[in-house]
Amino acid sequence: MSDAAPASALLTPEEVDRARAGLLRLRDGLAGVIFGQDALLDLVTVGLIARGHLLLEGLPGLGKTELVKALAALLGLEHRRVQFTPDLLPGDIVGSAILQENEDGRGRRLEFRPGPVFTNLLLADEINRATPKTQSALLEAMQERRVTAAGQTRPLPEPFFVLATQNPIELEGTYPLPEAQLDRFLFKIDVGGVGPEVLERIVTARSARRAPEPERVLDGDELNALFAAADRVHLPSAVLAYLSRVVAATHPADSRAPEPVRTHVRYGASPRAALGLAAASRAAALLAGKPNVGFDEVRRVAPAVLGHRILPDYAARLDGWNGPKLAAAVLEHVSEVDGGSPR
Repeated sequence: MSDAAPASALLTPEEVDRARAGLLRLRDGLAGVIFGQDALLDLVTVGLIARGHLLLEGLPGLGKTELVKALAALLGLEHRRVQFTPDLLPGDIVGSAILQENEDGRGRRLEFRPGPVFTNLLLADEINRATPKTQSALLEAMQERRVTAAGQTRPLPEPFFVLATQNPIELEGTYPLPEAQLDRFLFKIDVGGVGPEVLERIVTARSARRAPEPERVLDGDELNALFAAADRVHLPSAVLAYLSRVVAATHPADSRAPEPVRTHVRYGASPRAALGLAAASRAAALLAGKPNVGFDEVRRVAPAVLGHRILPDYAARLDGWNGPKLAAAVLEHVSEVDGGSPR
């Protein structure tokens, strides 16, 4: 991972302002549909520009499906929704080959029918209700942006994002996502409830049968320009060193790991987490109107990047520790500077 870009590739102030204006249009468009969830919308906007997949955990009825529909409308992207159930098969996700009659009526042929994964935004609703075999059907799609079916590898549309949801309370008949698939999600975001003022806004908007219909705010070229701008956000060497120390400190064997990590963690975050943290920090800096990543951006996105990638041991829950709480302990413990001064 390079900590610096050639001078010619650095963003100009005009480019930063233009990119931030586009991101704010997207975020404000989402705020017109999803009320009272500012932190969630910030993370969704950052995750999108970082080209990552998102796992949303929350109770039913909090607007997760509306969020995906709004994203698709604001960006002019195709979206599909799949309700995961125990009887869902891998072919129901990626597609399958079916036997078709030839046009001349002589013989038959196998013809591939694409599944719902061939879209730009895929909402995998209640993903933990499907069997591990069906869950794994998304692994190649999420990581490689392609699927292999009927003996052929087919690329998925660009861009391609998976927004998956899971219910934290109804655990009967569910299959927890394995660590390998959790690692494919850039963020795991807890979707919480809202206060009475926000509920009044929601009831007023929906009872009047005025469901928000967001208009497109970015076209394909503008979205690709935002991706390119995020890639050019400068990651200074001191911030890169801090980012690397934070990820390393999630491992119990690391000398910088805090006591709760050494005591309660079986496995820490993977190198994919470091890559995701760097990409998300760049996108967060762009949303803040900055041409370079600061320590604040790393701290802002690190809990959503690391919380689901830290695997506690069995005794951790008894002592009140989980992945997000351990990630917070790492951020509190690891210093921004190493050895007293930035490198």
